[in-house]
Amino acid sequence: MKIVFSRKGFDSAAGGGASPIVDGVPLSLPIPAGTASRTTYGDLGLGEHAARASRGKLGAEDLCHHDPMFRSDGTCLFGQVGAAQTHLANQGVGVGDVFLFFGLFREEETGEPHHRIFGWMQIERMVDLASCREEEREELAVLGHPHAIALHGNNDCIYVGPGGTAARVSEALRLTVPGGPPSLWQRPEWLRKGGLTYHDRADRWLRGKRLKSVARGQEFVADIGRREAPRRWLETILAEFL
Repeated sequence: MKIVFSRKGFDSAAGGGASPIVDGVPLSLPIPAGTASRTTYGDLGLGEHAARASRGKLGAEDLCHHDPMFRSDGTCLFGQVGAAQTHLANQGVGVGDVFLFFGLFREEETGEPHHRIFGWMQIERMVDLASCREEEREELAVLGHPHAIALHGNNDCIYVGPGGTAARVSEALRLTVPGGPPSLWQRPEWLRKGGLTYHDRADRWLRGKRLKSVARGQEFVADIGRREAPRRWLETILAEFL
């Protein structure tokens, strides 16, 4: 089994600022649409929040890259392409594996920026958009998923499965150590040097169960095999979404 820490949403490079926490609920702002989209920030009720986080560069009428897409029926659609998708494929990520979506958020009261997990999904099936049936791709396009509306690359893939978002701020879902900076994480005991892709450098693994996470990159894969400790940790994380 694999756990994928998947970076998504606004940050200083994409969008221009952190996503907000509003009335105790983390609201991940999708990045601006680079290509195909039929969804605006206003459609998602995020127009004012996008304007505030982007310092007025974006607003309710601007199209966004609505991905991952969490649906009211409890399913999640998540698209990936290019080098990030190649990395997932090379790591053997597939059915049964779990994505933990994290992003940059700003504390509601103090304004402190930090990384936190805001959503999850478990892969039930994978749709290769370059080779799937046209009807299957059209079904996903009708739902408004940007990767199905127009291919982003020849290895474009949509992962489908159960998933959801956090309904409240939880310390268990916060990755950043108290006081930050955002990229300095408090890692679980089971996650050790050599156990997370893109984090091979020894100087990233610090004493006190801390990890200097990389500034770039989207998908960080931990292959936990059949180990019990990471499975128990994952159970406690997913319980925070109930």
